[in-house]
Order: sequence, then structure tokens, then C-alpha cells
Amino acid sequence: MLLLRRISRLPASIDRGCAVTIGGFDGMHVGHQEVLGRVLKAARERDLASVVFSFEPSAKEFMARGTPPPRLMSLREKCAALNAAGVDAFYCPPFNDAIRTLSPDNFMRDLLAGLLKARHVIQGPDFRFGYRRSGGMDELAAGGRQLGFSVEQAPPVSVDGERVSSTGVRRALAASDLTQAARLLGRRYCMGGRVIHGLKIGAAKLGYPTANIALKGRVSPIDGIFAVRVHGVEEEPLAGVASIGYRPTVGGTEKILEAHIFDFSGNLYGRFLDIEPVAKLRDEVHFKNLEELRVQMDRDADQARELLRAA
Repeated sequence: MLLLRRISRLPASIDRGCAVTIGGFDGMHVGHQEVLGRVLKAARERDLASVVFSFEPSAKEFMARGTPPPRLMSLREKCAALNAAGVDAFYCPPFNDAIRTLSPDNFMRDLLAGLLKARHVIQGPDFRFGYRRSGGMDELAAGGRQLGFSVEQAPPVSVDGERVSSTGVRRALAASDLTQAARLLGRRYCMGGRVIHGLKIGAAKLGYPTANIALKGRVSPIDGIFAVRVHGVEEEPLAGVASIGYRPTVGGTEKILEAHIFDFSGNLYGRFLDIEPVAKLRDEVHFKNLEELRVQMDRDADQARELLRAA
């Protein structure tokens, strides 16, 4: 899959026109999967490139400035998911004021028909685009007739009577309802990243070495202490316990993901890991000292082992 960030023309390999969808695709839930399936089918049938068009940072993150919404996927995770789905290209320029102020007509003419050479556009019924979200499916269809692309409306997808959305997934995760989140996603939720060096307090003073993963400004949709499965170390996931929080007992100021893998002592620095929360154990707590924290961590580890054996 091609990752396209700042381009003035398409690479020759996908310059024949495309079937494209526009959206955040945060989480790649079952609704997104439905749309992607339609894009891939249209591309095959029409001999077009399959393209997903998004923004990085997203429009919501750009508009929120200092208070961005929780994010279900990093850019790396999203690229991996789209590549696995079989998409030819992922176009994700940065959202900025120039993009924000584009009228619907200019958005369609300059970006869809002009840059991407769209021939078929697939969107859900609530799709909005252009300055102040003033364009919708009617404007998209009218623009397509003028600019030479057809428009297909994908139906909404529901699970157990709930319409699937990234907002619904975030809501389920915020409530620690990992089962409902999995239903909406079509798989268990994972979050991950590259293992970095930490303060070494877990290994040196608590007896719990951890794989530390920086969130890099990403707002996590979950917080607290979890029984987890860790993917990316061995062929099968490994059991462990993880914390997503600020580490108040040791004076932490930046939110971080820390995972302790049971019965493991290898070097993981620089590795990319995916952490799958299986059950929430408790919220993060500020303990008076490291000994109180260690005692609680022993309880957490015992509870996590028991839950994971039963899962």
C-alpha cells in the first residue's frame, strides 16, 4: 500500500483513476469494513485503484487544538489495517486552515476529481465535507455528475441494535465494556507502539519490569489497570498486566502505557507491541509510597493471572 502525505500528483502506479472513500477510519470498526469492502469491489470491477482519503491530524483534532478527542488508532496502526485490507493507497494530508476553508465545490474539483482522479466515491449517509461541513451526499452526487465520478451510498451498519461508529467504540471503552467494543470493532481492541526506555523503577524497585510505550500526545480511550495479552513478542500472545495512566506515585506527568509480561525476561526495546486489554482491574491510584504500590501490584498480578486463565 502507498502512503501519500503531501503530493501534487499521483504516483504512476495508481494514476488510472480510483474508487475512493473519505473518512477518519479511526478503529476500523465493522462499519468501516463494510465501506472498504465496497471500495475494493468497485475498484476490481472498474479496473481502478482503491484509495482511502483521510487527514492526519484529523479535522476533529485540528479543531480541538489542545483538547483532542481520544484516538482508537495511531497512524501506524491505521496504515497497517488498511494495508491488510488490501487498499492500494492511503492519502492522508495534514488538515489545516487551507483545507478547512475549502468550499464543497473546490474540495471536489481540486482534491477528488483533480488530484485523486476519482471515478467512484463511496460514503455513508451522514457524510459531510467542505467549509463548515456544508456539503453532503446531495452535493457530492451533483458534483460527481459535473466532474465525472459516480457516487454510492453505503448503508449504516448496526450491531445488537446500535449503529456502529467510532464514537460508540470510544463510549464502550470509556465504560470499560471491552466486550461491546469488540462487537463494534469486529475484533478485540488493542493499542500499541514502540517500546522505549523508562525510569526503570518497575524492574529495580518493584520487581515488575515493564515494556513502556509512549502515547506521543495521543489521547487514550482507556485508563487504569488491566489484565492484558501482549502481541508481538512471540508467535502467541503473552499474558500480563498493564497500566495506562500518569504514574502519580512516582511523580509522573505524562500519560504512558506500561505492560508487565508474566514470566518473561527478554529485551524488548525498539520492538512494536500490541497490548490487548482483556479486563479492567481498577482505576489508577496515588499510593503513599512504593511499598504500598508493590503490594497492590502483587494483587493486580494475581487477579490478572486468574482472569486470563478463565478468559
